[in-house]
Amino acid sequence: QVQLVESGGGLVQAGGSLRLSCAASGRSLSSYTVGWFRQAPGKEREFVAAIRRSGGITYYADSVKGRFTISRDNAGNTVFLQMNSLKPEDTAIYYCAASRLYIYNSAASYDYWGQGTQVTVSS
Repeated sequence: QVQLVESGGGLVQAGGSLRLSCAASGRSLSSYTVGWFRQAPGKEREFVAAIRRSGGITYYADSVKGRFTISRDNAGNTVFLQMNSLKPEDTAIYYCAASRLYIYNSAASYDYWGQGTQVTVSS
């Protein structure tokens, strides 16, 4: 069993930065693909970024490429999402999730989810 807790959200003006953290308890995240998803009011949950178990291979949605960076700590119990050059359209609840498999961009493929952290970008 893996428990995930997101933190680091908040209110920021357009062009600013935030760093989100996804902390695991009960089990290390080193054996899982970890993804970040976001959901804005009235919209579907969408893929943002993911990092695979081995090799540090990362994936990004086209909308965040060049602005967001996903990474792991060495212990494997925390995954980060560095968000730079934030835009109002980035406003959403951000969720981290862990998957035993490697289908990184599908929410249905993830087994464990955090409760989410709110990111609000003002214009």
